Amino acid sequence: MKMSAQTSNAFEDLSGVSTAAFENPYDALIAASNNDPVQLQERYAQHRSARNAQQKAKILDKGFTGPIIDPILRKLDDQTIEPGYVDPRNCLVFWGRPTEKIKDLIHRVQQELRSVVPHLWLMPRDNLHITALEITHSKTAGEIEQLVDMMQPKIPSITDYTYSHRTRLIKPMIGYDASALALSFVPAAGEGLPQGRSLADDAYTYHHLRRDLFTLCKETGVAVDSRYVVPSSHLTIGRFIDSKDFANDTAPYDGQKMEGFIQKIEEINSWLQKEFWPEFNDGKIPDGGNWILGEEKGLHCRMGRLWYGDGKSVSEGRGF
Repeated sequence: MKMSAQTSNAFEDLSGVSTAAFENPYDALIAASNNDPVQLQERYAQHRSARNAQQKAKILDKGFTGPIIDPILRKLDDQTIEPGYVDPRNCLVFWGRPTEKIKDLIHRVQQELRSVVPHLWLMPRDNLHITALEITHSKTAGEIEQLVDMMQPKIPSITDYTYSHRTRLIKPMIGYDASALALSFVPAAGEGLPQGRSLADDAYTYHHLRRDLFTLCKETGVAVDSRYVVPSSHLTIGRFIDSKDFANDTAPYDGQKMEGFIQKIEEINSWLQKEFWPEFNDGKIPDGGNWILGEEKGLHCRMGRLWYGDGKSVSEGRGF
């Protein structure tokens, strides 16, 4: 029996840092990195490269039997399976919304992935998001409404936070496991500074932002029950909802087809490095490779059935 996408791919921290001794779990990585953006970036890079290597080994193992199909998304995507089906899970989050240029980049990556796996579910352009902080997940609508009522007076100031605390993400790369794919970034550390931004600005990293959001939300009296605090800054861009792309005429799963898909991912990652990473562009970051959170749109507080990017808006912060 195949496990669900949630239980089979736990959010394991592969950066080598323990949060156990810290009241605010995001302080752990900042302390381990000596509050140095270069070291923080290295920890994020270490986590995502280790995770991709780990997942590649699992997926290409001879005992692997095929991608993990998201049963809830499959029923939502194909209403003939269970007409009228509704996702029972309600969440409360603070999202960062990508700029139009980042959306363009993601669209290009999604189409490349679809060329190999035509039935891959793609996150819609207007639903793309990075989870800056998850307050809670998998609750009833009533439970979420109670939390929103508690936080309501402070929510607008939290969603505006990126207006005055501008953190930058760079070096896009696809991350993956047996259930989903994401475009991940790492916190900037002074590379390819865009006009108007200083080296000192990059000292305030995405991880510092996550730390601050955790504190601001706790101060409203709610318990922050995030699924993960691992050093990752990613946007989910696709999920597996059908395994037919990996079948052949004689078997429901063909490992060679999965090998071809992994090869495609690695080809895209090579292209992303050459196109957008400063190491491959004389220290500069070409247009589309910089993402400053809060650019165009501030943080977005969202509630409800938003596992796949939907839900209801509570508040949207000021962009710049």
